[in-house]
Amino acid sequence: MFKKVGLIALSTGLVLSGVGLSNADAAKKDVTPKVKQNWNGPVENVIYMIPDGFGANHAANYRIFKGEEAVWDSHIKGMYTTYSANADITDSAAAGTAMAAGVKTNNGVIGFDTAGNEVKTILEASEEAGKSSGLVATSTITHATPASFASHVEHRSNETEIARQYIQESGVDVILGGGKNYFLPSSEGGKQTELNLIDEAQEKGFEFAETRAQLEEIGNVNVEKGEKLLGLFADDALAPEFDRVETEEPSLAEMTETAIDALSQDKDGFFLMVEGSQIDWAGEENDAAYAMHDTKAFEEAVQEAIEFAQQDGKTLVIIAGDHETGGMSVGSATSSNAAAEILKNVTATGGFMAEQLNEDRLNVKEVVQQYTGIDLTVDEVKTIQQAENAKLAINKVLSERAGIGWTRYGHSAAPVPVFAFGPQSDKFVGFHDNTDLPKIIADAMKLK
Repeated sequence: MFKKVGLIALSTGLVLSGVGLSNADAAKKDVTPKVKQNWNGPVENVIYMIPDGFGANHAANYRIFKGEEAVWDSHIKGMYTTYSANADITDSAAAGTAMAAGVKTNNGVIGFDTAGNEVKTILEASEEAGKSSGLVATSTITHATPASFASHVEHRSNETEIARQYIQESGVDVILGGGKNYFLPSSEGGKQTELNLIDEAQEKGFEFAETRAQLEEIGNVNVEKGEKLLGLFADDALAPEFDRVETEEPSLAEMTETAIDALSQDKDGFFLMVEGSQIDWAGEENDAAYAMHDTKAFEEAVQEAIEFAQQDGKTLVIIAGDHETGGMSVGSATSSNAAAEILKNVTATGGFMAEQLNEDRLNVKEVVQQYTGIDLTVDEVKTIQQAENAKLAINKVLSERAGIGWTRYGHSAAPVPVFAFGPQSDKFVGFHDNTDLPKIIADAMKLK
């Protein structure tokens, strides 16, 4: 089922005319005619891709890291604000609710407005129109962003209730990510009191997978025939992209491809939300290498979506972060050089490297050399050895080497970019608020 994900070389001259394949790739894929990304035809399918915590400077640093344009660069449409109802700096629950339902709410709240009224999401409106739906994430699938599209809870921390709503109340057809413990009873090591939501899901017709191999064995699921798919590939969140190859977990691109394969069987169309969850977590730790490598994994998933949209012609792909995390800059306080490309050889998070240090941290130089290929200076070694928090110190040293600066260990209020490809993608041109995005999507899909 899975195919190798190859990134299409994009021309900067295709900003207005859409993404074109090279002649060789076009011959292989038989993509005719090429889709114009701004044409005004009908939108039957939407793939809403959310790189959590991804801001404009993440995009700039990733371009340097990659050494060429990212797949979304030719599809930039505008910017938008992210503040919540009760704070200039949003959390992912309020941001997710805004992006899913077009309504401002307070931080921590999912699927309710500030008066406590339940709000309808773009996914739920799509289901009411007869479309199938899916959720994909590298966090627990019950985390704030995916939860905002298919559940309603007073606080994001109630992930067991979110899981219950997914299986017992929502109409979501494809659910792929981490968080198996939130679906299992305590008697089986889970966090539910008594419910076994995996058993309930299977009784309702869900195919269930908990490894990449099992997902591949299931093959194509046809939602048009009432088939559904639940994949929970870790007890908690999935592994960072650094560590995924040492697990039995599918990549974000593979989960995205699987979801599209299943949902695209629905003749009435589909709505799919895909989140690259851990770009945000990397920002919260100021771990530049972690951020760049998980952005690479997200880009491969975006490529899956755009390839499908190119061939389908009636699919709108939106790439939009829920907020910026870390206050990332291009150029740091100690360096005006932008050198994110040196992070390509990093093979572990700062947290993992810190765990490999011995008690007196005398092996700092060797550990960092092993996992980054970077030969630290005497001063850099001392900085890490003497730091109160070795993980953050390693991340700071590597960020400075890459010419990447940070202003905080949390979310920021910076406006973030929106990219779009496919029919009616020009509707996203301009400066917006996050609440505008689902309204634009609903208008493009002609939903109530």
